[in-house]
Amino acid sequence: MRVTTTLLSLLAALSCTQASATKLAIIIDDIGYHLENGYRSAQLPVAVTLSVIPHSPNARELATAGHDAGKEIMLHIPMSTDKPRTLDKGGLTDKMSEAEFKSTVRQGLAAVPHIVGVNNHMGSALTQQPRAMQWLMDELKDTPYYFIDSRTSPNSQAHRIAQENRIPSATRHVFLDNSRKHQDILVQLEKAVKRAQRSGSAVVIGHPHPETLEVLERIGPALAKAGIEFVHASALISRTSSQNQLSKVDLDP
Repeated sequence: MRVTTTLLSLLAALSCTQASATKLAIIIDDIGYHLENGYRSAQLPVAVTLSVIPHSPNARELATAGHDAGKEIMLHIPMSTDKPRTLDKGGLTDKMSEAEFKSTVRQGLAAVPHIVGVNNHMGSALTQQPRAMQWLMDELKDTPYYFIDSRTSPNSQAHRIAQENRIPSATRHVFLDNSRKHQDILVQLEKAVKRAQRSGSAVVIGHPHPETLEVLERIGPALAKAGIEFVHASALISRTSSQNQLSKVDLDP
């Protein structure tokens, strides 16, 4: 894996500046299927949040492993997409009745131990539906859980509705690994760091791909040494919409 010249320059610049206000919350989605990569995610050398798919074969084991390793655990609840993809067990759709929808949410919350928050798995179709998102928030607003909008659609209503319900919330700013090439992941990590430098923080989503994990294993400690503070997702949530406005560029995965 070759580190980009720009990222090396960024590390050098960070080492010469006060970067204590630059926070990165990296969420590793899709935990629960691949056991080896799940354990590897739990052992990453920087603070990350593991988002676990409910009812997946290794959900409970990997959630416990991550928790024991000091990682924060979220529920990665499946939602219907605007592409022809099969939903995981426990997925939410707009074809459900309100009772079925809310029961499915409760079953998902009970399926994964140690969770402190929730984000959507897929959901490019469902997160655009205000009624469905309100049903979800009905189940979250009397719990201690926060919500993060994975922002799989630029028309997502999820974050807005979470804040209207006073649910601690945030939204994803950068995807790390739409491309699994090392160099492309490094470019996205650089984008996340620059966003955090501008705004003080960034919420980043990646996946337990070997390439993504290798980048974080090798580059994460260097970024931390240079002054980037890796934090759990809960550190970057808010209750008010004014604190989490996205610019147009932030919507680009």
